[in-house]
Amino acid sequence: MSNALVWGAGGGIGQALTSLLLAKGWTVVAVTRHPTRLETSAAHVIETGDILPFDVQTAVTTASQFISDVNLWVYAVGDIVSAKVEDMSPDSCQRIINANLTGAILTTHYSLPLLASDAHLMYIGAVSERMRLPGLSAYAAAKVGLEAFIEVLGKEQRHRRVLNIRPSAVDTPLWEKVPMRLPKGAATPNIIAEQILEAFDQKQIGTLDLTS
Repeated sequence: MSNALVWGAGGGIGQALTSLLLAKGWTVVAVTRHPTRLETSAAHVIETGDILPFDVQTAVTTASQFISDVNLWVYAVGDIVSAKVEDMSPDSCQRIINANLTGAILTTHYSLPLLASDAHLMYIGAVSERMRLPGLSAYAAAKVGLEAFIEVLGKEQRHRRVLNIRPSAVDTPLWEKVPMRLPKGAATPNIIAEQILEAFDQKQIGTLDLTS
């Protein structure tokens, strides 16, 4: 039986992936700030708070009670804010950096001992060059930083597979936080979840652009 650890399992992509993995017979530990969204799920649900070292370490320790030798590890946490640099509060900026970058680093650091020797680590990034728009400075900067982190991690963890998944527009609640319309033809979280599992089956590494 295969084991998966999904961070951000209460979000659109995280929920879809958790459901798909369970349907395929996986054992899933789902880490989320929104456990009520997974009340009917068969996953082992772990509620976590802010992206702080203690919270992340506690979540990993709890996860180890349910699974070991994690085969698929996914970081699907994300947040966005639309505010020009002159108007953005330090707290808002830090929240976006924490969700999209710092959280990825911390969860990876504490999770590594729990992973199988040939585990596949996947991060939900963004087509960052398309996100360098007024009002999205913190989000765009965090996603570029995430790409650099993933690239370096892949060089350090050569015995494992590391993949940066860069979806184009996905129909999730994040769009409610920006003054832009959801593009026509945006992917559904279910489609992205299927593509994640396909990437796992194909043992893909590096960068995978899911552009429309």
